[in-house]
Order: sequence, then structure tokens, then C-alpha cells
Amino acid sequence: MTKRERFLAFANFEPVDRVPRRASYAAAMSEKMENYLGENPLTYFNNDAGESFSLQPPAGFQPPDFSHYFPEYEVGKDEFTIDANGCGHKGCGFHHFTEYISPLRNATSFDELENYPFIDKSDWDENNMQHRVADVHATGKVAVGAIGHMYESAWQVRGYEEFLMDMLIQRDWAEYILDKFWHNNMLNAIATAKAGCDYLLCGDDVANQNAMMFQPDLWREMMKSRWAKVYAAAKAIKPDIHIWYHSDGNISDILDDLVEIGVTILNPVQPECVDPIAIRKRYGKKLAFDGCIGTQTTFPFGTPAEMRDTVLDLGKSLDAMNGGLMLSPTHVLEPEVTPENVLAFYNACDELSI
Repeated sequence: MTKRERFLAFANFEPVDRVPRRASYAAAMSEKMENYLGENPLTYFNNDAGESFSLQPPAGFQPPDFSHYFPEYEVGKDEFTIDANGCGHKGCGFHHFTEYISPLRNATSFDELENYPFIDKSDWDENNMQHRVADVHATGKVAVGAIGHMYESAWQVRGYEEFLMDMLIQRDWAEYILDKFWHNNMLNAIATAKAGCDYLLCGDDVANQNAMMFQPDLWREMMKSRWAKVYAAAKAIKPDIHIWYHSDGNISDILDDLVEIGVTILNPVQPECVDPIAIRKRYGKKLAFDGCIGTQTTFPFGTPAEMRDTVLDLGKSLDAMNGGLMLSPTHVLEPEVTPENVLAFYNACDELSI
């Protein structure tokens, strides 16, 4: 099977030639793995990953200058950077993690939201996307429509606690910011569906280890309808497009809603927070999984033998050779993970196929 054939079989609960698997690495972990393997781990293990597509800025595009929202910081000093949404990031000395500094953290009037330079992708370029997707398909690879976040982007711009308070006591603020990101998500979904991408990559971290970060009804009222419109727009163009949704933590309270609005692949299905086998029993072939191997447990703290047992037990319990399961770490791998455990993960994935 090509990678695309394998992906479509996995997503559609059809037999696969081998269980698809993948992993990604923090920079320090990638270097550690390369020293161990003598080769970049992404090429050494031949990951089942796709090529991403999204709208691109038009020629001559100049991003807004967000620096005046951070008068106490200087770009480049103390690892301070500003991302494309205008959110500040201060290095904290721990791998890829940063401290978020929100540009609208001190906003006191709605005018400040209206004057914020949110990027509007209405005139962004599809950049011959349809032909480029066709070229990727011709090589047997998966084409991914990279849609992005909505809730996460909104709170990062406004401030985490500030946005949660907005949702409760001044919802028009929260709705205004959400709509800015929903608009761009919609444009990306339509463009990538028209181009023939195989799935939309999207989602938000809306849960902690035990439960949702806020009442499920708030998610239903504010996020569900917006994501539903994005998915419906893509499916109206490409009815067989898959929807890959990411949220860490225990999102059991909204799984019915996600399936209802069209999500077909759930990531990362953290075993420390939810039971993959129980979810499979509940939703059957309506919901495929990408993930399931814990980065809070098995990867950093298990032995290679325990890794093998975990992968084999889960793969057999979920009947992975008949689709519905892509095995992957539930987060990017950090350098506390041993190379031996990574190797044991891939070997066990391959062993499922024998």
C-alpha cells in the first residue's frame, strides 16, 4: 500500500497492510535519536505522515507590527518572539515550551478588540494548490488541509483567564475574537477541500486530565456551531474528506457532539485520561484513533518490553489490522524518552502486521 492508500484504509476502517504509525520529536529529542540511529528519525522510521497545505500570503504581504503590544519586551532578547497571530512567547528554558504573553491581556474596551490587527485571509493565495495536491497524491502520499485552532488561538490573543471570563460575563468579546479565527478556518477548509486534500487537521485543547476546562454547554454554544460550519463547508465540496480533531485531556463530555458534526479521526486519545477501548465500543466505526500511546507513562517511564506489550495489547484489542487505529505518541516526544523505547514502539507496530 502507498501511504495514502494506508491512510484511507485506516480512516475508513478497512484492512491495512501494516498498522500506520508515526512520531514527532522536540529538537533535543530529535538530535538524541539521530545520534542513536545515525539518521534523522523521521526518515529512518518512514512515518505515516502527510504533506500539509493551507492558504498562503499574497505577494508583497507585510504582517502587522505587533511589537507595541509588548513594550516591556524586545524581540530576540530572552528568547522573546511574536507569532503570526500577535501572541508573544518568552522562552522558559524547557525545550519547545514557552510562556504565552497575550497582546490583548490588558484590554478594557471593545474598541481595543476592533482595532486589533487580526489577519484576514480573504485575499490569500491558493497558490496552485489543486495541482500541488495532485502531485502529492501521484507520489502516494497523504494531502492534509491544515486548518488550525479556534479557541486556542482566541485565548492566546486575549489571555487565558481573560478569555474564560469573557465567555462568562462579556460573551460579545469572546464571540468577536472567535469569529476572526473561524473566518480564516473556513477559508482554509474550503480551499483545501477544493484542492482535494484527504483530511482537515484541526482542533483545540479544551480539556484537562479529568474534565473539560469549562462547562460543556459553553463549548456547544460557542465552539461547536463554528466548527460544524467549517466541516460542513468542506464536506459540501468533498463529501469523503475526513475530519481529524485534536484535544488533549478527557473530552468524553463532547465526543457525541464531535461525531455529530462530522469528526472522523480523534487525536491523541490519551490513555491517562480516557479509555480507547471503551470509546471504540461506544462509537464503533464512526471514530478512528490517532495516538493512544502515552507520553506521560509508557514512552518516558516504561521499559522496551512494556512498550511492546502496550502496543500489541492495544493493537489487538482494537483490531488494528482492519483499520481505525494509527499508533502514535500522545504528544511530541521529549528528551527524557529513551531511544530504546522509541525503537520498541516502531518494532511493536510492525509486529502487529506479521
